Amino acid sequence: MKLDSTDLQILALLQEDAALSVADIASKVNLSQTPCWRRIQKMQESGIIRRRVALIDPAAIGLSLTVFVEIIAESHSREWLDRFAATVRRMPAVMEVHRMAGDIDYVLRVCVANMEEFDGFYQDLITAVPMTKVTSRVAMEQVKWTTAYPIKGLRDPSR
Repeated sequence: MKLDSTDLQILALLQEDAALSVADIASKVNLSQTPCWRRIQKMQESGIIRRRVALIDPAAIGLSLTVFVEIIAESHSREWLDRFAATVRRMPAVMEVHRMAGDIDYVLRVCVANMEEFDGFYQDLITAVPMTKVTSRVAMEQVKWTTAYPIKGLRDPSR
């Protein structure tokens, strides 16, 4: 699906507040409701809009410790990768997993209640999958956090 500047405006608005009504979005992008709704539906059907969610303050639900875990794989075989991927997908504390270029193979973002809970997570991880090296970095402060991609600065991709 090709996106135009109106689609990008709609996406920017939805990233800021997915609870906006179609009428509110339509008025902000100078469309009537029906064409606006059709655009949103097309972006959902094509997978551009993956889903709409509520963003929760982790500290408010007792998950105040964020740890970034750097992993160097023991092997780069398909079997190791499949085992690793299946393991981290089953672990609810793992919020993100990124395969990296460079001297680190993977970085995980893990959210837990405290260091004791992280230690349990760590023990489960290293027991489940053999790794050459695991380095954990505890976040002291969250300086910036967003889920919104910088759409407003993008040029109209249809041009």
